[in-house]
Amino acid sequence: MGELLAQTALNALYAASYLSLVAVGLVLIFGVMGVINFAHGELFMLGAYGVVVFYADLQLSFFFAIAIGLVFVGLVGLGMERALFRPLRDNPLGGLVASIGFLMVLQALAAMGFGVRMEHVPPVTQQVISFSDKVHLAVPRLYVIIAAVVLLTALWAFLKKTQFGWALRASAQDPEAAALQGISINQTSRIAMFIGAGLAGVAGALTAPMVSVNPHMGHSVIVAAFIVIIVGGVGSLEGAVVAAVAYSLVHTFVTTFYDGVIADIVGLSLMLVVLIVKPTGLFGTADRA
Repeated sequence: MGELLAQTALNALYAASYLSLVAVGLVLIFGVMGVINFAHGELFMLGAYGVVVFYADLQLSFFFAIAIGLVFVGLVGLGMERALFRPLRDNPLGGLVASIGFLMVLQALAAMGFGVRMEHVPPVTQQVISFSDKVHLAVPRLYVIIAAVVLLTALWAFLKKTQFGWALRASAQDPEAAALQGISINQTSRIAMFIGAGLAGVAGALTAPMVSVNPHMGHSVIVAAFIVIIVGGVGSLEGAVVAAVAYSLVHTFVTTFYDGVIADIVGLSLMLVVLIVKPTGLFGTADRA
């Protein structure tokens, strides 16, 4: 039983890692731009297809394919900011509807380009780290964990230590006051969208060798990400990370000992309990931050 618990905890850590990247990117976009990007799961999907094209098909380096995916998905995010969200900046509902429409467009383009079949990416490596006879961690999963730690630490340093990071935080706290101080809202929106989209793309690229890549793979990820940001507190980056770990632990353990459907129900129930006890989420405040 002890080894099963340890193995399940490792699986949960892997799930929490990629989910944290997706959720933090979603929170960053909402915090700075005030828009709920329902197409964020499809950015995750685009990152995965980037690995299909550049790693599986063109046989380039896996890490080079991830870098290409980060830049490409980030540029898609910039296009979304300019074409969809900026014209609808004063209409949050319109931005939400536009993101839903763009979600469908991306799914249709993926289906047209790759078909609806599931793509299976060759494993990066067959290496496995063994902690005991029944407790193992595949090295590709270790890559996901390390990447999440490095990227989230880098994002924290960027937000806390750099001038652009201060501008992002100021825009998130009070856009009007930030604009009066000479901060360009358009520029901070572009930076937030590029980083947020890029994090989702990296998460999809890193997990591509371990999942079945298909045009609809972003659905389950975005649902989990929304649960995470609601539990953690809408607008809180720290809350998103903590909630991602908590959600992944609960979901993985329930899936292991019962089944996935029950795990989904428990995850939603966890969200409802948190909202009843603390409507703003674990780390959220009454005002958007």
